[in-house]
Amino acid sequence: MSDWLWPAATVLATVVGPILAVQAQKAVERVQERRRRKSWVFHQLMATRASRLSPDHVQALNMIDLAFYGRRDFGKHRATRTEIAVTDAWHEYLDHLSTKSEDGTWVARSDELFTNLLSAMAKDVGYSFDRVQLKKGAYSPIAHGEQEQRVQAIRQLASEVLSGDRPIKMAVTNFPFSQEAMDAQVKLQGKLADALGGNGALRVVMVDAANNGIGDN
Repeated sequence: MSDWLWPAATVLATVVGPILAVQAQKAVERVQERRRRKSWVFHQLMATRASRLSPDHVQALNMIDLAFYGRRDFGKHRATRTEIAVTDAWHEYLDHLSTKSEDGTWVARSDELFTNLLSAMAKDVGYSFDRVQLKKGAYSPIAHGEQEQRVQAIRQLASEVLSGDRPIKMAVTNFPFSQEAMDAQVKLQGKLADALGGNGALRVVMVDAANNGIGDN
């Protein structure tokens, strides 16, 4: 049997070896792509954590479910514990964002849940950050914060005006004035007073072209 087993094994290895190598390479590429997506989302959120209304920040949030989904093996979804922790933290944060309240605790709760999300991501992608770094380590110029507040206020006011909830206030300080128009108006009033003759009756003069006038009525 050894006379034909060894050649058969050699042929099998020759045929199967390249196939296994290709599959192994594809598996490595899939792992690298998942890591790349995770790293991109985490970097975007860290870079924009002081400006949570920016388009880049919102785009990164919307990529979390895809980037930390895990993998599918033979049709089954498989995710690690750290990936599940990230998606759970994101869903809790998303639910909080969707139910905004007017009380003062909403912002504090939002910061807490966002810090939980960053902390879970950091563990999954292999970074070591404490909660203080994640929560207060971002730099944002005061001018940027003031500008963002003004933009928000303008958007709110515009929405209220367009929806009819807020009227537009108008205050007239002066009217256009023309001295020439005023003088013409005074002159016209004087002529009208002369025509009425002072007793309320309109004075009419009939003129005959031939006799150069007939009389007054």
